[in-house]
Amino acid sequence: MRVLITGGYGFIGAWIIKNLVAHGDHVWVYDLKEDPRRLKPIMPEEDVCKVAFVAGDVTNLAGLQDALAKHAITHVIHLAGLQVPTCRANPILGATVNVVGTLCVFEAVRLAGEQVKRLVYASTAAVFGPPEKYPVGPLADDVKLFPATHYGHFKVCNEGNAAVYFQDFALSSIGLRPWTVYGVGRDLGMTSEPTKSIKSVALGRKYHISYGGFQDFQYVDDVAKAFVRCLEVPYQGAKSYNLRGAVVDIQTFHKALCAVEPAARPLVTHGDRQLAIAYDLDDAALLKDIGPLPKTRLEDGIRQTLELFRKLAKEGRLDTSDLDAPAAPPAVIKGDEP
Repeated sequence: MRVLITGGYGFIGAWIIKNLVAHGDHVWVYDLKEDPRRLKPIMPEEDVCKVAFVAGDVTNLAGLQDALAKHAITHVIHLAGLQVPTCRANPILGATVNVVGTLCVFEAVRLAGEQVKRLVYASTAAVFGPPEKYPVGPLADDVKLFPATHYGHFKVCNEGNAAVYFQDFALSSIGLRPWTVYGVGRDLGMTSEPTKSIKSVALGRKYHISYGGFQDFQYVDDVAKAFVRCLEVPYQGAKSYNLRGAVVDIQTFHKALCAVEPAARPLVTHGDRQLAIAYDLDDAALLKDIGPLPKTRLEDGIRQTLELFRKLAKEGRLDTSDLDAPAAPPAVIKGDEP
């Protein structure tokens, strides 16, 4: 495959690239600037060097068309977007990047005709509203959506536009809805705090997760493999699918972290505020249409993350800027997660 990834230098994008390069696929990253800092901790330098960079703004249709044509792209993964804090602070900018940018990607793929075989894009679990809006039990992909943020509404708009592109032009696409994705490289976004707590334990530092309640913990390599799988399987349509990992509360996450590393018990604390996104999401449709997908046990994912953080710290390569300063709203296009 010859894969163009918008926003590929973000967290999820880096792990997708790791998987694609390991498979022998060719990868181009379409982003505002070259920034491989999330690739280097998880990939050998020789593999990082295989990833090509294409400078471009996702809202520039002509730039996207040129990238698809020049590099004979056969598959597209669209991750570029601005996250919750930026969309809240600047809704017009958020809509421009998240909605208009997504329309530009779909239009560029449409105009490329049969050259591009598959388009997969990142939606989000934030299309769902608060848990109290829904009945108890796993929620299917097609229940009514009650997003509580501009970001969530922008993603609902994208899912609707994807359906229209299939209706009007037979352009198939797959949208995936990540929840709390954790792992090395997760340093931005509303649900990055569990990963930051694991990094803090690796350094012997204290960390407070500001919220509590239930959420769906998804190990990043599983999410990356889901995106890659969606590129490969035969598919027609324009559905958006729930992803599902370990649906537990923060207390259970804390217990799992302490089981992996008992020293975490006095270091990591948490609040009790439930995030306003339904967490019990059914992935049966995805498994039926796309096929079996890996699901790493929570303790195993925490262990792998902690071990890699410790390895990077020992080598003097662990970036702690996300722990050392208050997190700022993302100002550039990066891989998207809530």
